[in-house]
Amino acid sequence: MIAARIRPSFVEFIPDDLEEGVLYISDRYKTCSHKCCCGCGEEVVTPLSPAEWGLTREGEVVSLWPSIGNWDYACRSHYIIERNQVRWAAPMSARQIASVQRRDAADLRRTVSLSNAAKGAADPVMETSMAQSVNWWQRLIRWMFGGGDI
Repeated sequence: MIAARIRPSFVEFIPDDLEEGVLYISDRYKTCSHKCCCGCGEEVVTPLSPAEWGLTREGEVVSLWPSIGNWDYACRSHYIIERNQVRWAAPMSARQIASVQRRDAADLRRTVSLSNAAKGAADPVMETSMAQSVNWWQRLIRWMFGGGDI
């Protein structure tokens, strides 16, 4: 069933079985999960970070930004969660999706690099650890977007 509304549920751990129409939010692990709002049953995970998704909360009313594009699912659904409402967005072409994915990967790399630089300036031991982490993220991003490796 296509969801028009979503109810937030604030949890420490995301449950194994997700209920339709519920956005599970773990502040501790900075992530949200829900079943795809199109009704296909796929589980959608949205990591919360400056380079990925942001969550705003006004009591029991939440918004998740930017849009959720389930390009890897058969449904290819595209929507925004705004004030507990599911706002359906226009479908995107393969070319538009590829462009968005490239931009998202670049944003993530930039955010991780800036974070690592800020942390590394404060602690030389942390700098080596964070550089290794960036390397891992870069490899993961290349793998996720068809660049090989991992």
